[in-house]
Amino acid sequence: MRKYSRKKKEITVEDYVSGIKSGDRTMLARAITLVESHTNRHFTVAQQVIEQLGSVKTNSIRIGITGVPGAGKSTFIDSFGTYLCELGYRVAVLAVDPSSEVSKGSILGDKTRMERLSNNPRAFIRPSPSSGTLGGVNRKTRETIFLCEAAGFNIILIETVGVGQGEFVVRSMVDFFLLLVLTGAGDELQTMKKGIMELPDLVVVNKADGDNVSKAKQAMREYNTILHFLRPYTEGWTTKAVTASALEETGLIKIYKEIEQFIHMTRNNGIFEKRRTEQLKEWFDSSLKDKLYAQFFYDEKMKESLLQYEKLIIDGEKTVGNSVNELISLFLNKKE
Repeated sequence: MRKYSRKKKEITVEDYVSGIKSGDRTMLARAITLVESHTNRHFTVAQQVIEQLGSVKTNSIRIGITGVPGAGKSTFIDSFGTYLCELGYRVAVLAVDPSSEVSKGSILGDKTRMERLSNNPRAFIRPSPSSGTLGGVNRKTRETIFLCEAAGFNIILIETVGVGQGEFVVRSMVDFFLLLVLTGAGDELQTMKKGIMELPDLVVVNKADGDNVSKAKQAMREYNTILHFLRPYTEGWTTKAVTASALEETGLIKIYKEIEQFIHMTRNNGIFEKRRTEQLKEWFDSSLKDKLYAQFFYDEKMKESLLQYEKLIIDGEKTVGNSVNELISLFLNKKE
């Protein structure tokens, strides 16, 4: 007897839009996968979904969380995110895993490190590979933020790969920026870029528990001394350091109150809205560059030309500068 396989129903733009608006986490996850895809067909559908969701008004807060290796970012987000859910918020976590430069693969283990939050019905966790993107964020993080907000998540937590100059990229995506550190500020600062200390709106000395409490308080005082001599990233706001323990869930209320006070201040003085406008401009700029990059490097004929020019350069028959100009001219003429 012949078996007939049912053809899987293709998800339409309307399906994505209605599913996201209703808060369907499965449909949201599928839409994010669509957005992250490199194929032209998926890009077209994804943009149609985003365009139809464009009228959705949200009252969200975007929080970037970064920190030195071992600072306990995932454990902190698990505790803090759970606390926010208990307050009545719907929390989306965009956790970016570093991609290997060798295998191009990524572990994507954030859900296992955020066990409580991943099982919370008011939370959504999306691990994505950084794919080598500067700043420890995925190339489509801005679109993912938008989709999560459209699905009704009113606090977006963005966990980044780690500390570095590229954290300016994350700073440009969020309303509030939190830096997670450990005890031993003096030694630790030697491993940090000076610029990172000028970015956060709050510094949290984590793992302030057990025998480490006194050390954490000392580190907090050292960081507050350092921050006193630095110009705050947000005008009118005094960046400070506080202690917390993600393990014992202490200090979370203080952190929330700091964020609440910050959002209230920036909404009143116009900084919040100004930043959101700048975020839209950054989104447009990065999307334009991403599209141009994709059109150039994923075009089959351009791939062939690139290989040919690479060989000519290696053989010494072409210079790098002239090769670049000729390839761009070739690409532009091809598009006419």
